[in-house]
Amino acid sequence: MSGELQIIELQEGDGKPAVKGALITTQYTGWLADGREFDSSWSRGKPFQCVIGTGRVIKGWDQGIIGMRVGGKRKLLVPAHLGYGERSVGKIPANSDLTFEIELLEVLTRDD
Repeated sequence: MSGELQIIELQEGDGKPAVKGALITTQYTGWLADGREFDSSWSRGKPFQCVIGTGRVIKGWDQGIIGMRVGGKRKLLVPAHLGYGERSVGKIPANSDLTFEIELLEVLTRDD
């Protein structure tokens, strides 16, 4: 994997765009470089919510979801330094490159 975040647009959304500070709702699956799944909101049966662009999730998500529109799907290829870096987290070993497929379900901003 290159040292930069790679964003692959799987499906263009036509809804509200994700902006810094918005509360977003997603469904996602994450894989290690060897193809093993390490996490999935789909498997848990519950969408994942977070505030985007403010450091509450990995940098790869903060950078890769901004501008995405509701209804869209993206694949993010996240190099280790934009993921968890030198930390091991759950099933994710230190210095792991990660791949995510993310579907954006909702974007809520202060204006809503």
